[in-house]
Amino acid sequence: MITLAAPPSKSLSHRMLIGAALAEGESLLSSVLESDDILRTCGILQAAGAHIRTLPDGILSVRGVSGTLRGGTQDSPLSCNVHESGTTCRLLTAVLAAGQGYFRIHGAPRMHERPLGGLADALQSVDVELLWEQREGYPPLILNAHGMTGGQVRMSLKESSQYLSALLLAAPLCRAGLSIELDGGTASWPYVGLTLQCLEDFGVPFEIWDGERRAEDFRARMRREPGEVRFVVPPAAYRAGTFTVDGDWSGASYFLAAGAVGSRAICVTNLRTDSLQGDRALLDILRLMGADIMEEKERVTVRPSRLRGVEIDMCSCPDLVPTAAVLAAFAEWHTGIKGTAHLRLKESDRIAAPARNLRAVGITVEEYEDGLGIEGGTPCKASLFHAFGDHRIAMSAALLGLRHGKIALDDPHVVRKSFPEFWKLWERVLTIP
Repeated sequence: MITLAAPPSKSLSHRMLIGAALAEGESLLSSVLESDDILRTCGILQAAGAHIRTLPDGILSVRGVSGTLRGGTQDSPLSCNVHESGTTCRLLTAVLAAGQGYFRIHGAPRMHERPLGGLADALQSVDVELLWEQREGYPPLILNAHGMTGGQVRMSLKESSQYLSALLLAAPLCRAGLSIELDGGTASWPYVGLTLQCLEDFGVPFEIWDGERRAEDFRARMRREPGEVRFVVPPAAYRAGTFTVDGDWSGASYFLAAGAVGSRAICVTNLRTDSLQGDRALLDILRLMGADIMEEKERVTVRPSRLRGVEIDMCSCPDLVPTAAVLAAFAEWHTGIKGTAHLRLKESDRIAAPARNLRAVGITVEEYEDGLGIEGGTPCKASLFHAFGDHRIAMSAALLGLRHGKIALDDPHVVRKSFPEFWKLWERVLTIP
């Protein structure tokens, strides 16, 4: 059996850094992920006034700005280059809008094709000034920030739950607080729970309402679909503290999947089995497919298994789709994946990209507007796989080499975006005992 530790959560690393940067005083953050996306968030927060340094033991010291991030002038706005990090772009667009000064939010060419309009509409409804430089609703843009009044907004999660997470992080900075009602859509809903966890950790109060009924336990509420839900966040200060970032179910998913379709059992440690992370859903998917799984405190073991095809709605866990698609290739019979139309707007088209790699190994794949139909079989060996500039496509493609040895990938370095140590750990999966 192979035992590996899950990397720190990228989603929580972003959120904890933002919370610490907005607090008054010094916060100490342990197990923050070191990746390109996280460096982008750190760089922008530092440029806007936070002081972040790495202590000798690897802990990050973050001295916050007491709620007000500061930009540049109209003639010289603060450059906020998010590169390819959609999380950085969306979360910081709202948080910077609650600051003071001018901020120019821009990134790599692909980032300028990813929508921001749903968040922008919500921000403009509370008097935030935005100037689109090219296409309305898409970066690059300039924020003229003078604090946020707050009030009431209504928004949809059809494109991304990050719009809601962004507003929740900015809400306590609003002069009148913020009430947020949802207007349909459930894309990546569990990630909102991580944002609420961050608010709780930093001492920010909030309420969740289902009609006239207030939810007493936000963790239990976030495990259900949104429905007619309303979030209420009063004006509040982020409180500095000492925190540890949980292990990442997204990063662990590739190794857990490898345990099911490879030749040896794999145990992944540093995982909270009660985590609010949406990609914990991989355990449910593996169980549906017939995998042999054992859960213990902070560790999960998956053993080689005979998998069967399933029908699954992956709206709440879209980052798992490339991995689930490869699992389907090794399974018996047909697998249908639906509910993921928004995946066409990610770092790559995450419906078309895995389909192309699977066809390269002889698997029959049908693409739909919101998902995939995959006929299971025995993947043959392909000479070259494509990453499509997407870290999740690259890491899921590695699974296709489990029956034939190491794969050839056109851009293996793309994993630096979220999991720089991936290939080093993957060598352990491929090593013959």
